[in-house]
Amino acid sequence: MTVQVLARPVNKEAEPPTERAKNRHTMPLLGAVIVVWVVGWLIFRNHDTLVLSFQQQTDFHKWINDLRDNIQASAQHNWFFHGVIGKITTFFNWLVEQIQHLFSLPAFPRPVPQVGWLGVLVLLGWVGYAVAGARSAILVLVTVFLFGILGAWQDSVDTLIITLIAVAICVIIGLPLGIAMARNKLVSTLVTPVLDTMQTMPAFAYLAPLALIFGIGASSAVVCTLIYALPPLVRITEHGIRSVPATTLEAAGSLGVTKRQLLRQVQIPMAKRTIVVGINQCTMAALSMATIAAFVSSPGLGQDVEQALQNLDVGGSAVYGFAIVIIAIMLDRTTTAASERSEKQSAARVASVGGPGVMLVTVVLEHLPRWASEETKGRRPLPSKAFRRGILGIGLVVVAISIWLSRQYLSLASFPKSLDFGTDISNKVSDFSDWFVNLAEPVTNAFKNVVTYGLLNPLQSLLGESPFWLIAPVILALALILGGWRALAVSVVCEAIIFGTGLWHDTMVTLTMTLVATVLVMLVAVVLGVSMGRSRRADTIIRPVLDTFQTIPPFVYLVPALALFGPTRFTAIVAAIAYGVPIATKLVADGIRGVAPTTVEAARASGITRWQMIRKVQLPMAREALLLSTNQGILYVLSMVVIGGLVGGGSLGYIVVSGFSQDQLFGKGLAAGIAITALGVMLDRIARYTAARHGRA
Repeated sequence: MTVQVLARPVNKEAEPPTERAKNRHTMPLLGAVIVVWVVGWLIFRNHDTLVLSFQQQTDFHKWINDLRDNIQASAQHNWFFHGVIGKITTFFNWLVEQIQHLFSLPAFPRPVPQVGWLGVLVLLGWVGYAVAGARSAILVLVTVFLFGILGAWQDSVDTLIITLIAVAICVIIGLPLGIAMARNKLVSTLVTPVLDTMQTMPAFAYLAPLALIFGIGASSAVVCTLIYALPPLVRITEHGIRSVPATTLEAAGSLGVTKRQLLRQVQIPMAKRTIVVGINQCTMAALSMATIAAFVSSPGLGQDVEQALQNLDVGGSAVYGFAIVIIAIMLDRTTTAASERSEKQSAARVASVGGPGVMLVTVVLEHLPRWASEETKGRRPLPSKAFRRGILGIGLVVVAISIWLSRQYLSLASFPKSLDFGTDISNKVSDFSDWFVNLAEPVTNAFKNVVTYGLLNPLQSLLGESPFWLIAPVILALALILGGWRALAVSVVCEAIIFGTGLWHDTMVTLTMTLVATVLVMLVAVVLGVSMGRSRRADTIIRPVLDTFQTIPPFVYLVPALALFGPTRFTAIVAAIAYGVPIATKLVADGIRGVAPTTVEAARASGITRWQMIRKVQLPMAREALLLSTNQGILYVLSMVVIGGLVGGGSLGYIVVSGFSQDQLFGKGLAAGIAITALGVMLDRIARYTAARHGRA
């Protein structure tokens, strides 16, 4: 008996005839389209490719420049820009400036901030203990002290200021919106497409239009960060509220509670852990965007990394990049610990309720997630409330004394220069980088040449040197064959937008790098994901590494890639691979692990080999997870490829960067952002509809 014999009856029953026919004809149709494409490329190569030189601009680009000038000229008279946008801009600039003078910038007439480094250190440590416990407090203290050791005290604190302001606003907006979406289907239907668009747009695409509206500076940085970080919080909050068991809600309803009481006393407490996870994801997204917002003159570490990368200063970029990484680890671990703490507190609070609510408490306890019983076994119990309040009270006294001391003594107000080792660390990193690059050059060059000449150059030649009237219908045909009519409709609109921006050829070059990087991401993800899905030991070893890579903001990936490969388009591809592999690998691993054990056992009983098990059973049955992994890999890769324009990636990313630095190219840079967004939406919808189609099959 073979695996095919086992699987064939199931497929015949489960798969509708129309879907079987579509799947059976997919590969021949794809082959025919590719053959037509290659033949057309051979005949019409380098004709009508719509190449636009770097300084050349279309009427659309000039129109955007004129629009910018008109907006700036009428900003003082137009009621909307002056009365609404102007006040928002002024408020955010004022808020950031006030907090900076409090913690990071000299507050005139003082030569130092209102609260010196010692006060900031102890205050943040106390906050870490208050929200997440003793271990997080220690982590916060060590991390903040490292700001000064790395010579990046002021910029690190500024980065935290921008991040935390954005997160606070996200919480104020996102929690009510997520709750409303969970409780009202109409609200969810209206808001979900907006969130989809916000999450599909690469981070770079936000910058130019928001800089046009809010100007350059802290205000634009806060708004950019807010928009980028809001969707994860809203979605996860909605999911948490919806995940409360229906039987619990019915039991609460039978007690006669109102909708407001149901939300406040049942849904929010039981979804508290999920909501805190949403705040965690929101915080990490905010930090990621706060560093990228350096292109709109956001204060903080992003500007340091950007400057170092432009000067090809590997040591300097590594030091500032490391500062960003430790901030990311601190915020991630602290919010994660806060999530774990909230689940224990919720379980304890529910268990201690008595009186008239006994029936409701019983139902809630029956449906509490496993974290209320199994997952909390073996963990350290929470300290008593009295002990904790005592520690917090003593801590407040220590905070007050530290702030007073930091205001009285200059050595406690400005971080001591004797402890600033940033320059020494930078020099040593540069020396080590030069040594390692020389040592690894044969290997890195070989890898670079294989990918460049084997994948990158041929595909770029096909995409970039084909006439636009040939490649456009080819992409539409591929969208139709893979994703169906909905994918085709979206692709038509997106292609029209890309054509309208006047950057067709640059978009094809960016698409080339995105596809090559995605192929490499999926090769790595399948190898690692299959290993994780089949072996708990492999999962235990690999998953912490992936978690660490996911914690790192995308800007930082450029540093090691630049050190190894120099300022080339391949540098952007390598950084994109490192950025896209973690999420893609986890999705593949979940798909492999999700294959039914009975199917695996039946296949194993038939005597197949390990390789046959992977190739004929697990990978085919995890096909939907593989397609979803590809979808996420494409989006992550695209966002990183665009940022790679800073280190030689060229194409759309470089045009966006140039639009910020060269006034006359602003319109072209904004058009490049629009083209990036259209490309991202098109790739996302093709991959998503393809996954949905195969999922039904």
